[in-house]
Amino acid sequence: MYKAYKTPLFSLAYRMLGSVMDAEDIVQEAFLSYDQLPNANAIQNERAYLYKIVTNRCLDLLRSSAKKREMYVGPWLPEPLIEQGALEADPSDVYLQQESISMAYLLLLQQLNAVERAVFLLREIFHYSYDEIAEMIGKNSVNCRQIFHRAQSSIHFEPDPTPSISVAEEKVKDFVNSLMQGNTNKLLELISENVVFYSDGGGKVRAAQIPIIGIDQVIKLHQSLLKMYEGKFSYTFLSVNRLPGIRINFSESIQYVYSFALKNNQIQTIYSVANPDKLRHL
Repeated sequence: MYKAYKTPLFSLAYRMLGSVMDAEDIVQEAFLSYDQLPNANAIQNERAYLYKIVTNRCLDLLRSSAKKREMYVGPWLPEPLIEQGALEADPSDVYLQQESISMAYLLLLQQLNAVERAVFLLREIFHYSYDEIAEMIGKNSVNCRQIFHRAQSSIHFEPDPTPSISVAEEKVKDFVNSLMQGNTNKLLELISENVVFYSDGGGKVRAAQIPIIGIDQVIKLHQSLLKMYEGKFSYTFLSVNRLPGIRINFSESIQYVYSFALKNNQIQTIYSVANPDKLRHL
């Protein structure tokens, strides 16, 4: 049971919360709760029961942390989901599809309130019926249908055609090499004119507190950072939310994880997570 449901339950909780560590904790708690039931054998649909536990614990956590989110310093980004080496070839991996686990998609989900997010994900990604969703979250099926359609019309997620992983990796490596070599002409080819750079430091490390917009500003920022920290950092390439990314280390306590969204073979959006609370799972 654990092996069959761990990945899909984690992917639900991670999309709900945008937190790797909280998602892992909630999934573990769900299995523990199930194992401790005196009449577990009497449950006819263990999958639905586990999803109900995870969904409701996510809703409780979102409600309790709403005030903290309102007071967050600078842009808020989800915790990066890091995968070392080859991606798993597991049937349940379908729940960690590239498009619907991307930073762009997770940020769209944040525009929905907690209940809208739960209903939308349970219907759109996990294909539960409205009756099943209603039973999970304690609402009637007509209400759940209305919530889903409202959520669906709110986020309008139509992903742009993305390059293959190998092409995306090449673009990211070219971006880093061009920065390191000071090759501005190459950077102008690689980066979209309207690129947006989001940096999440949570008020705990140095990070831009507003999005940086436009190719000139983004290149200038990174060139000045390179000069400031010359010889004081190392970096590695890795998978971030199923797409090529970079991990930059300044010390044991300060690191930045970069991920990218590409469009028309150019870097369209850059996400940088540096808040140490969001990188403890690394």
